[in-house]
Amino acid sequence: MDHFDQFPKRDDNRGIEERAVAAFNALLATSEAFDLQACDRRDYGTDCQIEAVGSGAASNARVHVQIKGTRCELNSDGSVSVQVARTNLNYLLVQPHSIYVCYHEPSRSLRVRTVESVLRQYEHHGRGWTEQDSLTITFGTVLTAEWLGEYSALVRSSAIASRRRRSDQIGASASLVPSLLRRRAPDIHVPADRGAATELLKHLYEEGADDAISAAFDQFAAVLGLGSDAMGPAYMAEINFGMDGKEIDRDRVGAAIKHFRNKLRHGRFEPASLNYTIGNAYSALGREVEARAAYEMALSDPKIARMTDLEAQIEKNLGTSVEQLGDEVSAASHYHRALELDPALPEAHHALGQYHIRHGRYQEALDHFDQIVFEKRHPNAMSGVAGWRMNALFNLGEGRAAFREITTMLGRAEDEIWIWPWCARLVALFGRTTADNARQALTFWRRYVARHPDHPRARSELLMATFYLRGQGVEVGKTYHEFRLEFDEHIAKADDSDAALPWDRLGHWAQEEEDWDEAERCYRRAYDLDGGEYGYCLGTALLFLGRPEESLPLLLDQAERIQPDALSWVQVANAYLHMDRYDEAVAAFRKATVIDPTDGTAFFELAGALWNKGKRDEAVSIWWEALGSFPQHELRDQALDCVAIHSASGVSTVGAPADPTNTHS
Repeated sequence: MDHFDQFPKRDDNRGIEERAVAAFNALLATSEAFDLQACDRRDYGTDCQIEAVGSGAASNARVHVQIKGTRCELNSDGSVSVQVARTNLNYLLVQPHSIYVCYHEPSRSLRVRTVESVLRQYEHHGRGWTEQDSLTITFGTVLTAEWLGEYSALVRSSAIASRRRRSDQIGASASLVPSLLRRRAPDIHVPADRGAATELLKHLYEEGADDAISAAFDQFAAVLGLGSDAMGPAYMAEINFGMDGKEIDRDRVGAAIKHFRNKLRHGRFEPASLNYTIGNAYSALGREVEARAAYEMALSDPKIARMTDLEAQIEKNLGTSVEQLGDEVSAASHYHRALELDPALPEAHHALGQYHIRHGRYQEALDHFDQIVFEKRHPNAMSGVAGWRMNALFNLGEGRAAFREITTMLGRAEDEIWIWPWCARLVALFGRTTADNARQALTFWRRYVARHPDHPRARSELLMATFYLRGQGVEVGKTYHEFRLEFDEHIAKADDSDAALPWDRLGHWAQEEEDWDEAERCYRRAYDLDGGEYGYCLGTALLFLGRPEESLPLLLDQAERIQPDALSWVQVANAYLHMDRYDEAVAAFRKATVIDPTDGTAFFELAGALWNKGKRDEAVSIWWEALGSFPQHELRDQALDCVAIHSASGVSTVGAPADPTNTHS
């Protein structure tokens, strides 16, 4: 052979790898699950990337693939083993769902192994492998178009879930991201191995991680198959969401009903348990007639007597459905029956507690709430119990205990968004029933405003708690002008619909300080905002400031239309007196005496108006009648002086107009 005929030898491994790549590409061509998208130009550990396809649509969800080829003999179990560098495993782990593909040339077969399963294998065997330069990977699963289809579904559903988490965070303002992260379900990586996925789902369900299961539902379905027995916990997690009053995927719950009905036909599971679960699914969908029928079917199972715990839970849920259908009395009997079977059943105690709350039996309600201890399936349920306990405690007059519950609850408010509004509603209802409640309510509203600075109702409630304390004689630690600075800050952010009463209360404070200009300013703001009865105080302030012409229309409107009582007519009469319109004043006083014959002021001042008008005999007659009926009245001495003058000399003495400062409380 001529030396020019000597050429470089072809690397045999290169030929095997090329045939491996060709075999893999050929399989991809027959599959509608993945498209070959890229071959890595610099092979640090990935030979190519494939893109998952669903319903003919691209997804940009990519899988990194390392392809190996071998002529080695099969292992005794039919598997194939090859060695890879440990750094190669590290490289592939950076991307989710990366896979190894092995081409066994003698059998012309492709095998597959997910990178995560390799990691799981070595992690379970201890940490010594991290010091090795190379790892042995054993391939037992034959790579088929069917396997690619199932894996594509897993990859796409995982990518969609990841995208949703990112988009939710991106779309939220920075201030809301922390609470969004706290409320978001944990990110679960569902393994492609059916056994591992089944085990993971089982333990998640047992630990009450319904939110995590729901977030990964499509991934579990891709691995396990929608109709498999192993998907049962995933369906039950969706049902639990609905039973807890949370937003549900109605299609999934509907599929759950079909899933468990199929199990009934197979006869491999307890009918009572299946019918119970089906009833829960119907109840989650709000289809209570069908839920009741399913629960009753479960209770008719002869074997139910041996399953006391299950029977108790069915009785409780049957009661809930019956209650939703409008029969509260029958519902309560089911709750009691549930407690006969299981005296510690928290759901039954909770249902009966709410039942007693609705009927005003707050002590009975509290007795049930105090017995509730939820297990790990309901990690947040105790917050709901505490919410109802507050209600019962407030209604029982135990405000201090109720506020202790509130303080504890607020520690969870960042995780459960309903807590702040619920507590605010209760404090608004009960925060101004006693001075002690008002003190604690004032602290609550200050915290609420600090946490929700743009909430207008909280601003007005904070102000009203202060006014209530003053009205109860409690020192609030501020002068009028000091408080006015705080008032101006809060009232500027309150709704106009809630602002009139605080302005009115501030006006009364100014009136107590004898600052009538300031009182008139406050009363006018109240009247401008809501008119009506606020005109009385404004009219009174104007009268005291010597502006009867402005006062009279307001006071007449009160007396004739809004609050036609004796005191309103007395103030109208006072306005007439300030304008020297004695006839109208006398007529107004007479109306007051007719409306309320027990109002001594109206009689004394009617007599005074008559006296001023010169009708002294009639005035004295009315005074004598008033003195007999109201011997301790504050105008008694003035009346006696006038009577004495009239009796002694008969000389006319015009008394001063009646004091116009009488006001409605």
